[in-house]
Amino acid sequence: MPLSQLTVEKWHGGERVLAKDNVAEEVPVALVYNSVTHVVMLASPEYLEDFALGFSLSEGILNHPSELLDCFVTEVDEGIHVDMHITEERFNELKDRRRNLVGRTGCGLCGAETLQQVIRKIKPVNSAALFSAEALYDGFAQMQQHQMIQQQTGATHAAGWLHADGRVRIVREDVGRHNSLDKLIGALVKAELDLSTGAVLITSRASYEMVQKSANAGVGLLAAISAPTGLAVRLAEQVNMTLLGFVRQHSHVIYTHAQRVKR
Repeated sequence: MPLSQLTVEKWHGGERVLAKDNVAEEVPVALVYNSVTHVVMLASPEYLEDFALGFSLSEGILNHPSELLDCFVTEVDEGIHVDMHITEERFNELKDRRRNLVGRTGCGLCGAETLQQVIRKIKPVNSAALFSAEALYDGFAQMQQHQMIQQQTGATHAAGWLHADGRVRIVREDVGRHNSLDKLIGALVKAELDLSTGAVLITSRASYEMVQKSANAGVGLLAAISAPTGLAVRLAEQVNMTLLGFVRQHSHVIYTHAQRVKR
């Protein structure tokens, strides 16, 4: 379950009340490729098949979803195993990469130890996405209605897909902002949607790896509720991505490629 209920002490104005409270769960999730554990991430325990596929694609472990042959999610005493069977070619490349891994983080730069590994080359996106500012504002409002864990716990990030028709079609939540985006990418790929025609909305800052993951999936417009980083802006400029930050009810900031936002 992605959340659990606890009995807590609530204090207000010096008064103590016992009450029920919902808290978001985070669980160690091991991503296992051809029986070899590649990484363990702390994540919300739902939509883990989406997470596995999205992570594999956004990290360059897979070049195409067809290279993921099988995926099984198994609960164990210590957490959850996501066992994937990938093609031999991709697995051999992963083994070569693993020889250089020295550390892990909860971001899109897992295990990188050289500058070349961090700043990966990404093809420019070819996107026909076009949205009005009002459609983006409304998209964030729609997304809130889908954030069930956030509504009950206040502890999760979300990434949502704004379809070309202005409707938010898919939303994924997670305690980790990178995880929510990987889950969304996995869900979009499984649904065989054209990622060049819509926009990704995120309830976090737009860091480099969030831009990297989105661009690698072919997304042409990324809108964040918070700020971008300088490196994220430079990457978005290089890969022809429209990047927005500080998207609020009636305001936003466009950092790159404003042509995809109607005036």
